[in-house]
Amino acid sequence: MLYSRSIVKILINGGIGVLPTDTLYGLVGQALSKRAVSRIYKLKKRNPRKPMLILIGSIKDLNLFKIKFSKKRQNLLLKFWPGRVSIILSCSPKKFSYLHRGIKTLAFRLPKKLSLIRLLRRTGPLVAPSANPERLKPAKTIKEAKKYFGDKVDFYFSQGKLISLPSTLIAIKNGKIIIKRKGAFDLNLRNLRS
Repeated sequence: MLYSRSIVKILINGGIGVLPTDTLYGLVGQALSKRAVSRIYKLKKRNPRKPMLILIGSIKDLNLFKIKFSKKRQNLLLKFWPGRVSIILSCSPKKFSYLHRGIKTLAFRLPKKLSLIRLLRRTGPLVAPSANPERLKPAKTIKEAKKYFGDKVDFYFSQGKLISLPSTLIAIKNGKIIIKRKGAFDLNLRNLRS
């Protein structure tokens, strides 16, 4: 599955759309575009205090958000990535407050899905909350997404019906892994050490 040049162009220019991620359909836009992020918050009726989840195409993309990590921390991240695990990391710069909403942390995921990685390497990091207004069920199909968003997004890209849990969400504090949300990836913490 390849994403068209027109989708890449829309995203690079600050547009938003619905496409399949490695878990659910996501409402996506460029993470470094305040305009795209603002549109997604409005369209989802997302709690303005809730930070965004960001898909990255490479662990090096974390540098774009001024996130520093040691070799040890990088090795720990790579135990989960690429995969369906979103990891909460500290991101304090004020310039990213439109993403972290003052909480000064952001959840990142490096997906395994090759077509998605290729897209991310062309567009840069994408915010990718599930394709549904807050408190409603995530869209399993593009038809359901269109019922939610109609013509208020710039594109839809279908991959049929997607049935998945959201990503597993974790935080790492003092070298310990804390599960914040059980999801699509089954974590066996006994086999993971920082």
